[in-house]
Amino acid sequence: MTPGQFVIEDSEHCEQSGSFATLEDAISELRRRATIPWHDEPNAAPCVSWKTCGRKYGIVEWDSEASRERRRTPYLEISARGVMWLVPPDSAPART
Repeated sequence: MTPGQFVIEDSEHCEQSGSFATLEDAISELRRRATIPWHDEPNAAPCVSWKTCGRKYGIVEWDSEASRERRRTPYLEISARGVMWLVPPDSAPART
């Protein structure tokens, strides 16, 4: 990982899918995923009960210089019930 790398992770299934150089790029990918039906890739859950399951996407920021996670923020849930943004996609958290 490089400093400040952002990774999309489905916390429901402990699955990482995509790493990005900037937070804005990661959020842009979540915006794209929000337009894809819950039962289509990449939103289709990998479990046997996928029809009643969903994805809980968050963005994890990594600091490779210290080999540790800096921040983990839940952003988006996608399921048969619909799309729910936990953080509005146009309001990125301030970085410290």
